[in-house]
Amino acid sequence: MAYLALMGLQLAASPVAGGGTGSYVVTGDAIMAPLVGGKGDPARGAALISDRQRSLCTLCHSGPFPDSHLHGTLAPDLTGVGARLSEGQIRLRVVDMKRLAPNTIMPSYYRVAEEQGRRVATVWRGKPILTGADIEDIVAYLTTLKG
Repeated sequence: MAYLALMGLQLAASPVAGGGTGSYVVTGDAIMAPLVGGKGDPARGAALISDRQRSLCTLCHSGPFPDSHLHGTLAPDLTGVGARLSEGQIRLRVVDMKRLAPNTIMPSYYRVAEEQGRRVATVWRGKPILTGADIEDIVAYLTTLKG
């Protein structure tokens, strides 16, 4: 499916039963439209990126974030990501990187965990790791990282 997405075809993802995620359209290697109404808040996105309990970003990624000694090195450095990728490209990578790289260790943040074939704690069942609003906040922040 990633091959088809890279060929520029539009692919729709439907909501997951009981999952609390909305539908979105993948065009090429991007999700052009926000997952929820309007742009996210870069300040909230910066806080989420650094929150090792919610987003987990800095467990694998490094970048211009606080506590650099705690940053991971398993994934690309996010410094300058806003200059390398468009808003839509960043959005797809956070929503479901597995669409582009099926063997990635990055979780699909907008899919329900049970759908990903993992057992999860009761409190997280039927919920994505991040909400659409959370993802839009992260996208808003990452697009500001130009250098």
